[in-house]
Amino acid sequence: MSVDQEKGLAQVDELKKSKSVELEISSKAFSDASDEIDPVAEKRLVRKLDWLLLPLFTLIYGCNFVDRTAIGNARIAGLEKDLHMQGFDLNIALTVFYICFLASEIPSNLALKRFGSIWIAFLVIGFGAVAIGSAFITSYSELLVTRVFLGLAEGGTLSGLVYVLARYYRRNELVLRVGIFFGLSPSLAGAFGGLLASGLLTVSDIGTVTSWRKIFLIEGIITTGFGVILLFIIPGDPRTTRMLTEEERALAIARIDADQAVKTAGRKEPTTLKLVLRSFNIHTTACAICFMMINISFQGLSLFLPTVINTLGKFTTVNAQLRTVPPYLFGTVWAIANAYGAYRMKQRAIPIIASVMFMVLGYAISIGTKDPHARYAACFFSVAGGSPSGPMLVTWATDNAAPDTMRAVTTAIIPSIGALGSIIAVWTYLPKDAPNFHKGNSLNLATSLAVCAILALIAVYLRWENAKRDRGERDYRLEGKSVEEIEQLGYLHPNFRYQI
Repeated sequence: MSVDQEKGLAQVDELKKSKSVELEISSKAFSDASDEIDPVAEKRLVRKLDWLLLPLFTLIYGCNFVDRTAIGNARIAGLEKDLHMQGFDLNIALTVFYICFLASEIPSNLALKRFGSIWIAFLVIGFGAVAIGSAFITSYSELLVTRVFLGLAEGGTLSGLVYVLARYYRRNELVLRVGIFFGLSPSLAGAFGGLLASGLLTVSDIGTVTSWRKIFLIEGIITTGFGVILLFIIPGDPRTTRMLTEEERALAIARIDADQAVKTAGRKEPTTLKLVLRSFNIHTTACAICFMMINISFQGLSLFLPTVINTLGKFTTVNAQLRTVPPYLFGTVWAIANAYGAYRMKQRAIPIIASVMFMVLGYAISIGTKDPHARYAACFFSVAGGSPSGPMLVTWATDNAAPDTMRAVTTAIIPSIGALGSIIAVWTYLPKDAPNFHKGNSLNLATSLAVCAILALIAVYLRWENAKRDRGERDYRLEGKSVEEIEQLGYLHPNFRYQI
């Protein structure tokens, strides 16, 4: 350790003594716990967190994804005909949704940081209620209104869930947990949505609720009911949550402290514009751009997969819905395998590149052949490649974000900028490009290749930056800093090491 760094750390110790008695006692208690973490107790706690959080968060994001993509199933069930839609009307409606989705991400996560996990329950109730309302629309203008409110309600869900997980898990643990809930949710939700839609279209009408309206109504009721339950069971902050005992809460905070360059005992620093703006650093921006390009493919294919499959043969509406299920199930298996591989190898860039290469293969097949069987197989590769890539990018950026405000903003930046890709995706599968969708598939192939190149470059940069810190070339950042300033250095702290 350099002389300057020793001087800076000595200054931290001296300034800590001047803090209030209450804060000093609290910090000391958690600091002591972090110095002597019992591995057996820690393993027991992680297992408990896994069983409590992961199934719950998988269901939350699954509901989010089902309600968002239900319009794709409704489309081939007669939505456009009943609402007298023409040309690009559906594309415009989807664009409106993603614009509102984008706008709500960062404000929603800052509200979550302020009000706690109960905010997520309100979001779920909100987009469930909008889905119910969508069952009763009678015009295109009403569809646009529902898409506005759906975007505002759904925008903060993914980023909020990742932020909450980051408050409970160590950095090296986060990738597997986010990979499970985020990798599983879209795939299982896509499969469930297809099965549910096909089933609902075969049952009797519910009063005036007919055909595609049943899809929105039933899915909305399920989501809203689940949201109400969440008001009572959603876990709070690790410092106060009732799902843990007092000893488990202390251990949970100590585990996170042990992962930080500066221990804060779980305290959240005040939100400042400086920290918000600092969140837009090189690594976060690169991950956001990659997520945007991934979304051009994955969200576009998710929204239009029933339509794409419908062009591969003469299928009934129900059969087309059912054929969307196997690609999502394959994506589920790959998402879990990829997240587990990243966790075991302690790697981020290589597993993401491996997934994106699946997308390259899928779109290359779609462009290179008109054989319906090969093109259907290409859907498997494209969906599987996109399933874990998004969650891995969000996790990677969150791993390398600190302090807490930056973590909250970063987990919102990635899906927010990623929503721009979803807006572009809306315009990649146009009716005039059917049945081969050559333009959309070509764009998706190009963006997938670009993502591979960007990820390789950013991995080289992070390795270079870690090496500079190993040599003490960033120690000057501690000079003349108060304890608050050092705590807020976050990822800029000389002792912080990037996950690669």
